[in-house]
Amino acid sequence: MNVDMIAASIEAFTEFDFSRSGGPGGQNVNKVNTKVTARIPVSAIGGLSEAERRLVMSRLESRINAEGFLSVQSSEERSQGTNRERAVDRLIALVAAAAKRNPRRIPTKPGRAARERRLASKKMDGVRKAGRRGPDVAD
Repeated sequence: MNVDMIAASIEAFTEFDFSRSGGPGGQNVNKVNTKVTARIPVSAIGGLSEAERRLVMSRLESRINAEGFLSVQSSEERSQGTNRERAVDRLIALVAAAAKRNPRRIPTKPGRAARERRLASKKMDGVRKAGRRGPDVAD
């Protein structure tokens, strides 16, 4: 995975839609289209191997529409340009995180001290529960 190539292809192939944003903004909130929706076809993202592309498709399937476009929205700022930058940054971070392979877990066994702590805890639980029992009424 080449993060620089991913960033370059996202910046080159991303399509932007603008709309009016809710939240603070004073008089501009009803006049200026500051909300940004950024869309990119997953097939256009460079710097990914086929296995990484499949990982991205499976991990981000809730964000990918039927045409194969990955989309994010940004409306935190009052400026369209800042929201545009944030949307691109979020796309890059999403794709990079989704393409990252998790390291294979190496199973290990608990150590001797851990086993002894577990058995000591079980012994204490037994003592506590034995103290709850009433006296024998077999007499």
